[in-house]
Amino acid sequence: MAKSPLGNLSRRERQIMDVLFTRGKASAAEVQQALPDPPSYSAVRALLRILEEKGHVRHEEDGPRYVFAPRLDKEKAQQSAVRHLVQTFFDGSAEQAMAALLDTRTLSHEELVRMALLIEEARKEGA
Repeated sequence: MAKSPLGNLSRRERQIMDVLFTRGKASAAEVQQALPDPPSYSAVRALLRILEEKGHVRHEEDGPRYVFAPRLDKEKAQQSAVRHLVQTFFDGSAEQAMAALLDTRTLSHEELVRMALLIEEARKEGA
């Protein structure tokens, strides 16, 4: 069961992971109900099985049903996805990734201040 980065998920797989991150754990039927324009129950079960094979999801038995949960907490999953994104699209350059992010949207003054504080904290930790 090899783990792949969270960046290698389809749109529907990401939606399922979002449901599991939000709820903590859920049955296939609960996942299906939470999805926008939900696919069939068997399609949800198949996607959960694929996510389990990829190493993103685990299941436990709760009586006659399986309950699924993410293997990583949301923060670690976000870090993994960002690392994959930076490596794949920006040749590992955090600077290029940040520049692209700044080019794609207008940040509020508060967001810019928080980012500046995070950069300053990282600078202190690196020194």
